[in-house]
Amino acid sequence: MQDEGSRSVTFVLGGVRSGKSRWAQSFAERQERVAFLATAQAYDPEMQEKIRRHQEDRSSRWTTFEEPLELAKIIIENANDFDVILIDCLTFYVSNLLDAAESDPTSMERRIQSFLEALRAARCSIVLVSNEVGSGVVPEYPSGRRFRDALGELNQRVAAAADNVLFLVAGLPLTLKGSAKLDTASLLCQSAAE
Repeated sequence: MQDEGSRSVTFVLGGVRSGKSRWAQSFAERQERVAFLATAQAYDPEMQEKIRRHQEDRSSRWTTFEEPLELAKIIIENANDFDVILIDCLTFYVSNLLDAAESDPTSMERRIQSFLEALRAARCSIVLVSNEVGSGVVPEYPSGRRFRDALGELNQRVAAAADNVLFLVAGLPLTLKGSAKLDTASLLCQSAAE
């Protein structure tokens, strides 16, 4: 069990297939009691397959929670039981929030505010994964631009609250804030062996 003074919030950003989830999993695995909070929903066969692959990549000793919207609730109710909660990923979380906001426009900001408060107050470490979508082309459709903007805003707010922020490129972490460390060479050797 980690003491409260060693708890931290680590935010891992990157593009698609940048290695961000693998890095975050390796980072979280250094703790004994790990919870994995999955935000994706299996709407189609491709997503079902992606979820299955991610499940296989995770340690069998981890506890998994599947929650598309109420991240604050999971953090508040479970932080005392774990050394670290790994949330993968905020990209799907924002998509879920936008879908829910269609029927309740005020729900998105309310949920985000609760989530950020839970993040700051958590009694265990938190590792979060998200896509960086601001470096690509401007989406053609209004819904794509809304998604890009909402995710970019949430990423900024989470980065401001985080102790450590890393950006992954080709499996290599670039520290933007703080000092989260992981032996990158051993992680790369592990990835190559898979």
